[in-house]
Amino acid sequence: MIKEEKIEKTRQKITKNMSFSEIINKNPEVIETLLNNGMHCIGCPMSQQETLEQGAIAHRLNIDELIKELNEKVEK
Repeated sequence: MIKEEKIEKTRQKITKNMSFSEIINKNPEVIETLLNNGMHCIGCPMSQQETLEQGAIAHRLNIDELIKELNEKVEK
C-alpha cells in the first residue's frame, strides 16, 4: 500500500511543455498511448530535451487531443 501511495505522488498532469523523458518518468503508464499515436521517439536521445508539443508538431498530431488522451490515461 505504501508503494502505491508513492507512485500516486509522482504522477502529475501532463502539459505540452514537458519533455518526453519527464512525462515517461513521472507517468510510465502513458508509454502505450504515445506509441499508439505513432510517437516511437520515447527511446530517442531527443526525448530528453524535446517537448510533447514539439513531438506532436513533428508527427502532425493535435496537441490538445493528445494531452487530453494522455491525462485521461494518468487519471485512470
